[in-house]
Amino acid sequence: MTLTYFLTMLISGLRLGSVYALIAVGYAMVYGILRLINFAHGDIMTLGVYFMIALMISLGLPFWATMIISVILSIAVGLIMERCAYRPLRSAAEETVLISSLAVSTILQNLMTMIWTAQRMPVKLPAWLSVANRIGPFTIKTISFVTFGVTAAALIILTIIIRKTRIGVAMRACSENRKAAMLMGININRVIMFTFAVGSALAALAGFMMSGDYGTVYPTLGFTPSLKAFCAAVIGGIGSLGGSVLGAFIIGIAEMLFAGLVPTNLTNYRDAFVFAAMIVILLFRPNGIFGKQEGGRS
Repeated sequence: MTLTYFLTMLISGLRLGSVYALIAVGYAMVYGILRLINFAHGDIMTLGVYFMIALMISLGLPFWATMIISVILSIAVGLIMERCAYRPLRSAAEETVLISSLAVSTILQNLMTMIWTAQRMPVKLPAWLSVANRIGPFTIKTISFVTFGVTAAALIILTIIIRKTRIGVAMRACSENRKAAMLMGININRVIMFTFAVGSALAALAGFMMSGDYGTVYPTLGFTPSLKAFCAAVIGGIGSLGGSVLGAFIIGIAEMLFAGLVPTNLTNYRDAFVFAAMIVILLFRPNGIFGKQEGGRS
């Protein structure tokens, strides 16, 4: 193994970690406020890709326009999901809402199968995104640079919103104690809707980056990546946005190094390696890297 090969795998891991980070942050935001593991999050990611393909084929819109409209449609689906499936169960036990999220995920996957069939559909992105750029000994596609840039911009904007705006302060207050925040006059429904909107937008962006790299989309595309992003959120300390990002890069780099360094007959077990790595880390840090032990919520 040469140093160039190792660094190439490292760059690929950073790109994959960037995609996981977009998904994991959505998990962390929703969990931080609602204590809900939204397993339908990955299906929002897949829907965003299908929306993009449908707009490009049926309307012939330019790529940037299809991305914007697809993100808006994904946000709309996320808000409908929150209003119809989660809000009526807000006072129910956490296990009940968890089961509801699994049901929503199954419904969305079946709807996508009914509309677009279970067959893989090609994702044809603009040719300039597939251009291979030579930087020293490395060859990096333009879509990798776009992935890094989109992830960095999204995380920076989100950090500014959370730290500098009224809705961000409200989100932090709800994360600390939702009932106390409500008693202080914070509109809980508005905060939760905003959280789902941001999470859905990030999931759609992650779907664009992942499908563009894979070149295909299918109804269960988001299932495994969303599980890995959930692992990343758990490793970082679920509920911690910074921890989720760190966990995402740990998972992405570890997965690519495993796939690139082990014999080829073992690369099919990369998913098992990710989950095994999560178990090992949690044995030493049960609450995640930045997680903390919490008492009961009032």
